Amino acid sequence: MKLARDTGLVFGRYFGLFIRNPAWVALGVLQPVIYLVLFAPLLKSIASVQGFPPGGAYNVFVPGLLVQLGMFGAAGVGFSLIAELRAGVIERLRVTPVSRVALLLGRALRDMFSIVVQSLILVLISLPFGLSIHPLGVVITLALIALIGLLTASISYAVALSVREENIYASIVFTATLPILLLSGVLLPMSLAPQWLRSIAALNPLSYAVDAARAVFRDQISDPSVTKGVAIMLVLSIVAIFIGARSFGRAVA
Repeated sequence: MKLARDTGLVFGRYFGLFIRNPAWVALGVLQPVIYLVLFAPLLKSIASVQGFPPGGAYNVFVPGLLVQLGMFGAAGVGFSLIAELRAGVIERLRVTPVSRVALLLGRALRDMFSIVVQSLILVLISLPFGLSIHPLGVVITLALIALIGLLTASISYAVALSVREENIYASIVFTATLPILLLSGVLLPMSLAPQWLRSIAALNPLSYAVDAARAVFRDQISDPSVTKGVAIMLVLSIVAIFIGARSFGRAVA
């Protein structure tokens, strides 16, 4: 009960900061919309190529955009934490009885909420372009993206607490996210890649999340790839929460 209460308090504080600056939601969804408008039409010409997944160009591309939004949307959250470290906010938390796990979860839940809202906006914007998805599929996909956001945010906070400097944090996080995203097939399906590249991509957990999202968008909710993708993201999120919570515990110990 104490953990839930403390998490609610921390979430309330950062959610209040979030709703006072809703422009971040629009800015966060802007880049995926640019991809949707300027890149997705190029896929129509290769949608009939052997190896391209069924379902149409937008039902293949938009799930990848959502996964990209879930990851990039949470990759930069450590900048605000570094600013709080510099301002002495984390130092003042030493004298509070707030749970160290709640310090992570409260922030991460705010980040998850922001990413889910942005993802829902992107889905709605994609409908006029030819996207089709069952309402239950939207719920499942948003839950998957929320797990990706939780995973990425927790790791980002742990990295920020470790390096405590914006330039180092940026080089580590954004350099790491690029190959992870490319090897997950968010832009082009990995089924079009040569075998050696697909073998490397099979080691990337995010690729299973992309496969799961695309199966949901094809109305194949019972496909084993959906269960596998959600399960992998859930397990990794739990591990990431543990790592992030330990980092917060050391920071305010």
